Amino acid sequence: MIVAVVAENPDARVIKRAASSLAGGGLVVVPTDTSWSAVCSITSKDGVARLKKLLASGQSRELGGKDRPPTVMVGSLAQASELCELASSAFRIMKRLTPGPYVFVLPSSNRAAKDFDLRRAELGVRIPNHRVPLDLMLELGHPLLSVTVKRSMLDTELGEPEYPEEHLFNAGWELEDLPGVDLILDPGEENERRLATVLDIRSGEVEVLRLGAGPYPD
Repeated sequence: MIVAVVAENPDARVIKRAASSLAGGGLVVVPTDTSWSAVCSITSKDGVARLKKLLASGQSRELGGKDRPPTVMVGSLAQASELCELASSAFRIMKRLTPGPYVFVLPSSNRAAKDFDLRRAELGVRIPNHRVPLDLMLELGHPLLSVTVKRSMLDTELGEPEYPEEHLFNAGWELEDLPGVDLILDPGEENERRLATVLDIRSGEVEVLRLGAGPYPD
């Protein structure tokens, strides 16, 4: 179901409705400062299972597959430090670049494994520069597991595009048939088809794993 939302000033009732859906194990698609993302509550086993199922429909390995750690969307550096080992050098890098279109690969903490069953040596962490997911996390009170929605989730016959951005969506109405999604928060504006820049900062140095919307060096 598509629900209208104002990107710069989301209606509290809409955010509350979406947060309630996430708390109950739902999937919600939100706009971000890059493309559209499907999210679930990090605390919901049902939500995580449904997010994995959505990814399987697109034959993706984005959520903790062999090659990629899960991406956790957080609202602040303080939240990031609860899930990851955040050295002072990594903190400085993130402080300079967030919020923004970046995913930071960091060593996961014991709490991430114990409380949220994220038993990975590393996590991808993102602090988006967009009011909708930020307000949603504030209302929910927890970070979100997040994946970029792609056209291959609707059509498994699609081959690999020359450029990955070709598989992204522009408008909210294009997402209506995504399997298992409960709500789509649509600001009524087209999102640019952009991927986030992925930076591995586990060593204290920066390794660019994917150069996307976020410039680096900035």
